[in-house]
Amino acid sequence: MWTGSLCRTLWSAARSARTLSELGSRCLTPGPRSQRTCTVDPNLEERFVFADLTDLKYDPAEDPPPPGPLPSAPPAAPLQRIRSLQRQIKVLQAASQLELQPDSSIQFQDANFPLDPELVASKRKKKRKSQRGEHKIFGTPDADEPLSNTCCSGCGALLHCTSPEVPGYLPSQKYKSLVQEERLDGATCQRCFLLTHHQRALSLQMSPEEYRDVVRQIRNKKALVLLIVDLLDLPASIVPDLPELVGSNKKIVVIGNKIDVLPGDAPNYLQRIKRQLTQYCQDAGFGAQLTDVHLVSAKTGFGIEGLISSLQASWRYKGDVYLVGGANAGKSTLFNTLLESDYCKSRASDVISKATISPWPGTTLNLLRFPIINPTPYRMFRRRERLRSKEELVESEPSKPSRHGYLSGHVGRTFRTGVSRHQDEIDFDPDSLAFGEQEDERVNASAASRSVEQLTLNELKDAHWLYDTPGILKHSDILAVLTDQEVKLLVPTKAIVPRTFVLKTGMSLFVGGVARIDFLQGEKSCWLSVLASAQVPVHVTSLEKADAVYQKHAGRRLLGVPIGDAQRIESFPRLVPQELQLEGRGPLEAAGDITLSSAGWVAVTAAVGELPLLRLHSPEGVHMGLRTPSLLPHIVSLRGERLRKSPAYKTARPTALK
Repeated sequence: MWTGSLCRTLWSAARSARTLSELGSRCLTPGPRSQRTCTVDPNLEERFVFADLTDLKYDPAEDPPPPGPLPSAPPAAPLQRIRSLQRQIKVLQAASQLELQPDSSIQFQDANFPLDPELVASKRKKKRKSQRGEHKIFGTPDADEPLSNTCCSGCGALLHCTSPEVPGYLPSQKYKSLVQEERLDGATCQRCFLLTHHQRALSLQMSPEEYRDVVRQIRNKKALVLLIVDLLDLPASIVPDLPELVGSNKKIVVIGNKIDVLPGDAPNYLQRIKRQLTQYCQDAGFGAQLTDVHLVSAKTGFGIEGLISSLQASWRYKGDVYLVGGANAGKSTLFNTLLESDYCKSRASDVISKATISPWPGTTLNLLRFPIINPTPYRMFRRRERLRSKEELVESEPSKPSRHGYLSGHVGRTFRTGVSRHQDEIDFDPDSLAFGEQEDERVNASAASRSVEQLTLNELKDAHWLYDTPGILKHSDILAVLTDQEVKLLVPTKAIVPRTFVLKTGMSLFVGGVARIDFLQGEKSCWLSVLASAQVPVHVTSLEKADAVYQKHAGRRLLGVPIGDAQRIESFPRLVPQELQLEGRGPLEAAGDITLSSAGWVAVTAAVGELPLLRLHSPEGVHMGLRTPSLLPHIVSLRGERLRKSPAYKTARPTALK
């Protein structure tokens, strides 16, 4: 009899679960209603009810129970019987899979038969907690082995086996075997190997000044400087003393990278960002050295073909070209993209290995290079033919949205040695340029064969080169105070979906645990649009509860970044307050941006004539502040419908507007 009751109970639960699943899918699936926008009357008084999260206690062994009332329990007797049977089955299954361990067996010790020393030593071992920069040393160093003259193909450091803390280290066993077999050319150091295949960042004994010394080597050379700027960190990612660093006789082309992750807030937003980037460069003192400005995505290929055409038409073949910029701006990704394009000699891409790419700053340690192709009139004619045919093909086919960003492009090759004419075009794969993703077997096989082939002397005679330089480290960057896992969560790598919230006086907004914005004074409400990684949570609470929420939830799921135990939170820099005041421009135009270093920014929108007073809490030693005018002033218009009795709006993925 209890079997029929149990079946009815399970059928009812399945029906409820299906109903909840359908309801959830309707909420998550964008429809015609999710694209509409709404306006809140600033004069309307609203009451926000914030959950009391200050007294919440966490059980580290279990997740918190889901919200809502618990389902009604069926008859107790049958369920108790079923649960007891289930527990017995689990115990029996665990016992059948349990293997006999040496520590669990009974051991008898006698004077003539001592215990195994390895078993005794294994009991005394204690696991150490992994900290930033710590890594397992594979193999052993040999301080007596001389330093080689070969550079690592991934970061540019000289290969050696003397010390693991020095850039370019290889275990002595691996290093000596490569030297003996004459296969050291094309090899990568242990640091690049761990970055590429295990996504583990290592701490090295290199100061920020040593990175700048490598860039200073181009002061007395005839060269063109390509300054890579991170659009997520404007204007801080612009090197302020670049003319003094590279020399006042250099022409500078500024390249704004990561345009693919920024949503389009209005038509012609690319032209507006380009004008604003040009003004920032002029304010930095570039003057007449600034020759051109481009907006590209080194990852998706947007704007790369236009950049190559511009360089071949203006600089042509006058000298070497250097990629310069701040750490994590995307120089190595752009280097790899240009290596597989018409800017590189046709056969060089089959010989030269790609640069190591990772989200951690300071990956490139020395100069990496590839030979530039000479843009002869015949080659330029062939290239224009290919680009024209590609444009006609794109116009005839419907465009497909890219999963990597709002803007995507195609990077092809006009000339390739040993390839038939119909195979001149190659597919541009953004996955091969993204850090933290494994390469397939074909890429590994081709990389292994590059160490065998070499460019001939005739191919390198009178050749000009494109160099990838080490990233210039910023002392006030937030990446310097984060762990490896926190950097991967905080740095946006995909298209940013703006999240908008309406705040009244006496409310606070947390962007993870790295920034907090308090609304101190203002007669009317204001809107805050967060442009940051989707993996960083945003939490709104009252100003009275803000301190208690941070103390209780710092390092946990509610705030996300930073993550860790009490020891990690204690080592994280304390949040230092600073007051900011803006002048409102209306409900559809942001008054300014609160920059969050390399993590993005928060656009602030207020009514006309309003002077909202805000207080920003940022980590000590990290540069965060106010930026005016706003980089995307109309971003608030992309919000979805207002969530009832909540300060949040539904997130609607915007479309790219060129």
